[in-house]
Amino acid sequence: MREETMTTPELSFGTSAGTNTTKLRTSSLKKVWKRIGPPSIAFILFIGAWELFCRLSGLKPYLLPKPSDIVLAASENASNLWVSVYTTITEAVLGFLLSILLGVGFAILLASSKLIERSIYPYAIIMQTIPIVAIAPIIVIWFGAGMNAIIIIAFLIGFFPMLSNTLIGLNSTDHNMKNLFYLYNASPLQTMIRLRIPAALPYIVAGLKISCTLAVIGAIVGEYIAGIGGGNGGLGYAITVASSRLQTAYLFACGLSASLLGIAFFLLVNAFSKWMLSSWHESEMKSSEG
Repeated sequence: MREETMTTPELSFGTSAGTNTTKLRTSSLKKVWKRIGPPSIAFILFIGAWELFCRLSGLKPYLLPKPSDIVLAASENASNLWVSVYTTITEAVLGFLLSILLGVGFAILLASSKLIERSIYPYAIIMQTIPIVAIAPIIVIWFGAGMNAIIIIAFLIGFFPMLSNTLIGLNSTDHNMKNLFYLYNASPLQTMIRLRIPAALPYIVAGLKISCTLAVIGAIVGEYIAGIGGGNGGLGYAITVASSRLQTAYLFACGLSASLLGIAFFLLVNAFSKWMLSSWHESEMKSSEG
């Protein structure tokens, strides 16, 4: 009888632990399903309706290709498509990095002096209002056709979001904290590095999220105007060739590749934002909890 009474609590404890583990797994699966399930179902229904409509309506493939035609065109031109995607990635990343470097740098310069800000910032706004297509030919004349001009175009289209968001963040620093640094005889450089830039990080990250997708758009627009064709052409060149040859399925494949590239850029920046801000800023703390 003693042996039975000793083993019974152990069995009940093991059963309760297993039940708790099962409940935790079930709740986590439910959370994942709530996030992924509805969009996945909507996507499957949309693709199925698209495929069914094209088959029943008898539309010509050059007018509206079926999803299966798009997948087939992408697989048949996989090598060329990958080269185009790789070229666009290189141009977009370089333009994006340049917009970060100069956008944040100029924002720090403008925030360091109200006189400089009032003198230069209006011209940055004017530059942003000029359509990039209008100044792209000038960029080609100055830098020549090819990757250099495309990188400059990608940089210009993503520069202003970085500049404006960083400047807003630097100017939004708590005045009480600035007064505290002043009382401790901190220099303007120390206040900028140790207070204003860390306080502006959420705004800088917001600028990154905008600029990263605009860099992809800028690279593709630059390839339309300043791109060099041949085997090393980017997605903009591939889209131009596909449209001129009425290869609509491949045209859709190139467009979807550009969209996926922009989404991948945004997800990387969003992951970086969560890694940087989730431990102390309320925006990412709330999103991680949800």
